Amino acid sequence: MFENSCLLSTNQNTAALANLKIRIKQINTIVGDLNGNTQMVLNALATASDNQLDLLVLQELVTCGYPPADLLERESFRECTYTCNDQIVEATRNMDTAILFGTVTANQGHGRRMFNAAILAAKGEIISTTYKTLLPTYDIFDELRYFEPNNAGFEVVNYRGLKLGITICEDIWNVDNEIVYHNYDQDPAAELKALGAEVLVNVSASPFTKRKADVRLRMLRNHALENDIPIVYVNQVGANTEVIFDGDSLVMNRDGVVVADTEMFEDSQADVIWDNSMRTFVSLQPNVGRESSTQARQFKALKMGIQDYFRKSGLAGKVVLGLSGGIDSALVAVLATEALGAQNVTAFTLPSMFSSEGSIADSNLLAQNLGITLHQLSVTPAYDTLLQTLSPVFEGTEFGLAEENLQSRIRGTLLMAISNKFGAILLNTGNKSELAVGYCTLYGDMNGGLSVISDLYKTEVYALCEWLNKVHYGREVIPSEILTKEPSAELRPDQKDSDSLPEYSVLDDILKLYVEEQLSAEVITERGFDADVVKKVVRLTDGAEFKRRQSPPGLRLSAKAFGIGRRLPIVQRWTQQ
Repeated sequence: MFENSCLLSTNQNTAALANLKIRIKQINTIVGDLNGNTQMVLNALATASDNQLDLLVLQELVTCGYPPADLLERESFRECTYTCNDQIVEATRNMDTAILFGTVTANQGHGRRMFNAAILAAKGEIISTTYKTLLPTYDIFDELRYFEPNNAGFEVVNYRGLKLGITICEDIWNVDNEIVYHNYDQDPAAELKALGAEVLVNVSASPFTKRKADVRLRMLRNHALENDIPIVYVNQVGANTEVIFDGDSLVMNRDGVVVADTEMFEDSQADVIWDNSMRTFVSLQPNVGRESSTQARQFKALKMGIQDYFRKSGLAGKVVLGLSGGIDSALVAVLATEALGAQNVTAFTLPSMFSSEGSIADSNLLAQNLGITLHQLSVTPAYDTLLQTLSPVFEGTEFGLAEENLQSRIRGTLLMAISNKFGAILLNTGNKSELAVGYCTLYGDMNGGLSVISDLYKTEVYALCEWLNKVHYGREVIPSEILTKEPSAELRPDQKDSDSLPEYSVLDDILKLYVEEQLSAEVITERGFDADVVKKVVRLTDGAEFKRRQSPPGLRLSAKAFGIGRRLPIVQRWTQQ
């Protein structure tokens, strides 16, 4: 499990009784930017040394970013990572500050070619290298695809008189996760405590979900109380494509009390002193305090998700979107404006013969409130022309889905043309409820380079919009007419979403049980829902899998989002039975 095991020098032993100043720091890394990430690590180390810190603790895979996915299969990528490791270790040579950082290291033995590791280095040498024991292979995780697990047992690292039990992410989620996929037969925290660890240290890349902060705090507190051990926890911050990391790093004493924490969703740090006489941590600054509002967390996560998608991709940060006068596009317009600035957001209202005047007026008012540019383009001329072209084939048939979807596809084509012409990314405005049951049009309103709210149910969209007006802005930025009108795709006369779907309050409750808790239709019905409604929702959800495979990447906010973490076959008969 360890390389270059800790050998304390005479000077280190002399200093064994001294208090240790420790900094936890979460860094917003970019997957694959090895040089850039390493430079951020070196800058953090230099600052910690200037501040006379004894130990700097950084997150899991800080050198390469998380998740690196199949970049790990490339030998050049691995070798460059190993070089970065050497640079970081060498940087400690003339410093009194040690560093513990997550990275990739080579496996010189049998098995997979590399380890997910944490290196502790000081004075230009590696004190210890810890390998991750529990490698998750569920939801968005696929670590056994790349990494060899630690099979050599556990050891405690003695650094300047403090016995550290070092673990990596999943190693402390062994029995207490938001959705339990595995019951591991190992408990690294308990084993390290039994071996004499005085402090449990965990370096993590634990993704954000709307419940994660509360689940994580409970899990860490359980470890602290059950093992009678203080905890140092450092988590990744930032968004990488769909996956968002909230940071939320902290230091907790053995009584489960948080003595230091960091700002969620920001590059942030906190300093503590390990009091050797009291064998406990003391904070060097007031606690930040965890953001408790669900809507505030969602807002910060989505804002950061948009910003990082553009910044880390090297895109210009200019976007276009369609404003329908509905709640979903209104929320996306607000989020884009907050994330990128009003000057970088251009919206289009695209009315047809079925669009209400109110929808156009509401879109105009929202654009004025946000200070974004709004253009109006009618889809009617193109619609009439296409119907004329199709008339030899459509003749004798009734108006139906084909004609409805044609309007949506014209809108999608116009927005994509504008995106191409001006180099602005089209933001998709569909929500999770619609995406779940397929209430969306391929090559129409499903177009876009990023799906912003695809992991927010319709009822959550309303709640977030109301929070924005009441709490974030303290005024009516999203017009009340948008918040109170009945949802409609406006693709036929007097159309309402409820014509095709259950009320969203019912639909969303069923979807949460089916998609996120993965309960059967029978069990959901036993929860008090109408059996026919449940069967319809389940049928629609499973039947829309082919659509979701063709949707843009969506920002992940829940423990079971559509996208890379949910893998169901398109062609199957299990849920058709």
